[in-house]
Amino acid sequence: MENQAYTPQDYKSDQSVRWCAGCGDHAVLNCLHKAMAELGIPPHMTAVISGIGCSSRLPYYCNTYGFHTIHGRAAAVATGFKVANPQMTVWQVSGDGDGLAIGGNHFIHALRRNVDINILLLNNKIYGLTKGQYSPTSPRGFVSKSSPYGTTEDPFVPAELAFGARATFFARSIDVELDNTRRCMVAAAKHRGAAVTEILQNCVIFNNGIHDDIANREYRADRTITLVHGEKMLFGKNKEFGLVQDGFALKAVKVGEDGYTIDDVLTHDAHCQSDILHRQLALMDGHSLPLAIGVIRDVEAPAYNEELEAQVAKVHKFDKLRDMILAGETWTVE
Repeated sequence: MENQAYTPQDYKSDQSVRWCAGCGDHAVLNCLHKAMAELGIPPHMTAVISGIGCSSRLPYYCNTYGFHTIHGRAAAVATGFKVANPQMTVWQVSGDGDGLAIGGNHFIHALRRNVDINILLLNNKIYGLTKGQYSPTSPRGFVSKSSPYGTTEDPFVPAELAFGARATFFARSIDVELDNTRRCMVAAAKHRGAAVTEILQNCVIFNNGIHDDIANREYRADRTITLVHGEKMLFGKNKEFGLVQDGFALKAVKVGEDGYTIDDVLTHDAHCQSDILHRQLALMDGHSLPLAIGVIRDVEAPAYNEELEAQVAKVHKFDKLRDMILAGETWTVE
C-alpha cells in the first residue's frame, strides 16, 4: 500500500526473542525495527537473511521475509535473493565469525561486486553460539576455549577488509549507541550498492566488556568521534577536540590551543570518491585517535544487480536464438 505510515511494531514478529539478557543483539534488533519503520518500505518488500550464530536468529524476530541459511553463506544467499528479486530491500545479518571466517570470501566478493544488500556485521570478537572460541576479530594473545594459551595470530580489522574489497559504503556503531545505529542502518538502506555497517556488540556470557575501553559511558565521548557528512570532525564531552591534517596523517588537537582554530578542523565528506581519508578515519582505534562511528564512506558506483538486470534485458531483445548468435562478429568458412 503506497504512502502508508509504518511503526516499528509492524516489523516485529510474534516470536519470543531468545537472546541472553543484556546481549547487544537486543539493541540491534530494536534499531533495525525503527530503521525499517523510518524507511517506510513495506514488510512484504523486505527480506532479512542470516547465516549461523547468535545474531543469525534475527530473521525470526522480523515480520518480513526471512531466511536462516547455513554457516558463512548469508552473503551468497542474499546476493541470489537480490538478483532474483531486485525490487526487494535485503538485509544480511552476520556475526564476526559467520561473516569473516567461513563467510569471508563471500563477504569480500559481495563488496567487490557492489551487490545492493545491507550487511549488518555484529562484532563481539568471539564465537558465542558455539560457546566461546576465538574469532577472526579476536586480538592477538586472546585467551578462549579454543586458545587456552592465547591466540598466536593477528585479527582482521573489518574496515580494512571492506576497504580492501573496494566497499562503496562503510559505517560503524556501538550497540549502546542506539540513535547512531539506527541512522547508519537508514543510510545503508538508501545506499545503492553493498553497504556494510559494523556494530561493536557485547557478548555478556563469553566476552563481556570486550568494547568497554571505548563504549563505557564515562569516557566514550573522548574515545569516539561521530562523523556526519558536511560537519566538522569534533569530539569530546563539549566538542572541544577536533581532527586535523598533519602531513599525510591525522592528528587530534584541542581547538583553541597550540594555534589550532575551528577552521583547521576537517569537515567530513562521506561522498568523496577517493578513499584515502575514509580509510584513515575507519582505521582509527580509539586509543591514539578516537574510534570513528557513523557513516564513514558513502559513494556511488554501479550496482551488480542493476548491471546484471540490464544485461539480461539486452540479451532478451532477441526473438530467436539464431539472431542472438549472429548479432556479433561472424565469419564464413569457404
